[in-house]
Order: sequence, then structure tokens, then C-alpha cells
Amino acid sequence: MSSSKIDSEEIARRGRELYEQVIRPQVETPENIGKVISINVETGDYEIGNDLVVTSMRLRAKQADAALWGERIGFDAVYAVGGTLVRTIE
Repeated sequence: MSSSKIDSEEIARRGRELYEQVIRPQVETPENIGKVISINVETGDYEIGNDLVVTSMRLRAKQADAALWGERIGFDAVYAVGGTLVRTIE
């Protein structure tokens, strides 16, 4: 659990903004589609992998109290419960 002083709504806003405006053009490549990305919303650092916990732990190793946001590259959600993930438009 993050001890960051940023509230969850602000983390979500910053995470989405960073992903869409800065990170997405760099990482949304054929080899990364479907992988997860964890983003430190304070620094812009990110980690890509197959497991959200692992990518988050890599970022926490660099900054223990990092405020993190997660995305699934190329999709509208990280996980789907009782449904399917929808591919975002390229």
C-alpha cells in the first residue's frame, strides 16, 4: 500500500494522462500488446511485464512510497471480471 500523499482520484488522473500523452506512443508496439505496465505517477518511470504485481514491485524497489497506476497495453482495462477485455483503437 502506498504511503503517497496523492489521493486515488489524482493518481488515476495522472496515470491516465501520462499513459495517453507520453508513454503510450513509446510502448504500444506489437510485442507489448497485452502486457501490463505500472507507472510511477510522480516520476513518469514505468515497468512493463506480464504480471502487475511484479512490475509494481520493480518500481517500489526504486521508490518505496511511489504512487502507482496500472494499465494493460492496448486494452481498455487491466483485468476483466465476468467479461472480456476490449482492444483499444490504434
